[in-house]
Amino acid sequence: MTEAVAVTVLALGRPDILGDIHATPDEFAWLDIGYTSLKLIGFLSAAPLMTRVTPYRLVIATTLVMGAACLIAAIAVARLDILIALRMVQGFAGGTLLVAGQAIVFFVYPRVHQPMLQALFAMGSVVAPATVAPAFQGWLLDTESWTWIFFSVGPLALTAAGLLLIVEVPALPTVVRRRFDWIGLFLVSITLLCFTYVLSQGHRWDWFEEPHILWLTLLGTCGLLGFFGQLVLRRGQGLIDATIFRSDDFCFAFIVSFVAGIALFGSAYLIPTFAISVLAFTPTDAGLLLLPSGACFAGSLLAAAYVMQVRHISPIATVPFGILMIMAGMWMLSGSTSESGAGDMTAGILLRGLGLGFLFLSITITAFGNLASPNLASAIGVFNTGRQVGGLMGVAGLQTLIDHEVMSNLAVLGASITTGVPAVGERLAATTAMLAGRGMDAATAGRAATSLLGRAVTGQSTVIAFDAAFNAVALLFVIAAPLLVSIKIGLHRFAVRRNSAERGRLPPAF
Repeated sequence: MTEAVAVTVLALGRPDILGDIHATPDEFAWLDIGYTSLKLIGFLSAAPLMTRVTPYRLVIATTLVMGAACLIAAIAVARLDILIALRMVQGFAGGTLLVAGQAIVFFVYPRVHQPMLQALFAMGSVVAPATVAPAFQGWLLDTESWTWIFFSVGPLALTAAGLLLIVEVPALPTVVRRRFDWIGLFLVSITLLCFTYVLSQGHRWDWFEEPHILWLTLLGTCGLLGFFGQLVLRRGQGLIDATIFRSDDFCFAFIVSFVAGIALFGSAYLIPTFAISVLAFTPTDAGLLLLPSGACFAGSLLAAAYVMQVRHISPIATVPFGILMIMAGMWMLSGSTSESGAGDMTAGILLRGLGLGFLFLSITITAFGNLASPNLASAIGVFNTGRQVGGLMGVAGLQTLIDHEVMSNLAVLGASITTGVPAVGERLAATTAMLAGRGMDAATAGRAATSLLGRAVTGQSTVIAFDAAFNAVALLFVIAAPLLVSIKIGLHRFAVRRNSAERGRLPPAF
């Protein structure tokens, strides 16, 4: 919960924070870029850190660091540079916390109990930031101020650390300590910083039409290639353990996680943004809009855990249900209008929550079910990185789609809104007469009527653009589903051939 509240603080509090710290949109963007990029670096650095600090102590330390950084951020509201630095600390602590926490659950309990345990863990790591935290933050924004969001993390962190300190320390497997890959960390840090900036800000600069976006993309690509080269030179034992990709189950789950990240983060961006910018919801109402889907999300996680753990159903079996429910939910949301209310959107949002629960637990159990303990932490970090990067790409693509659709719709609708059309003339005349009746002179009323008509056209163009974006998330799975099936078949066949070849090279047993 400490990470869930911190990660979503900028989603609803953006206007309030911008006004209080007197930052430009470009300066404000670094609050998000710093958090996200350092969180990704924390994901990949957690495994080597766990060879130096026990996972139990690492979880306590990162929890306390997260709480302290949030409390200081609530106090240092006037210093943008300090806030950016604190967001980076929060991001690294949050990424490390999630990986170490999930690894402990796998280390301590047998694999047969993992479906239910991972469902419970996902309620804090996935459900909370997607549903509970926005509702909590919206209430704080409307009743107090955005600084109280940061203040609220302090008691959560202290409570969590206190509970961890009083419990019996579980017996954890001994991990062989290896030399820390500082070169790999440097290269991957450059890559993630560049790509996070490009994906989060590219749509504002018209992507590669702006030279600095192009250069950052090239720099990030060079850093990524250098990181892969470093892995090859260290025979797969660099910052991450590349041997995890020898598991076809992990490879498939990693790809599905990337696609699911697009759906999770993309829809989590679209729904509250549509509610606030088009339907004029308050932050509280926008947050509460997602809250019922949290209950469905948690319910489907528990249902999926039950059929896997008690009924012994294969984790892959629930993936189609998750995909179909998400597709149906987003298709229903694509019919929203400027007159829609919370009741009109509830059915689609609930279906989205149900689908995400079935999908995320399945790919989690598939990814880590057969991995050995020594490379498990590295696999968790890479898996979470894939989901987060998929989310960044999904949000960036949807933002670009909405901007493009708004301009296209304005051109199409504007071509039909001319003074020569009788309906347009009647609308302008009626609005002008109404405004004149309220005290405006004729000339001013005419200009105001034209302005109001323009705003109505822009509003309808925006509604159509958001509907296209909701449809795009649904169509994503229409395209991705057959590809994922093909990838699964291909990975399985490749694994069978590789195992057969390895067995053929082994000496005969006596």
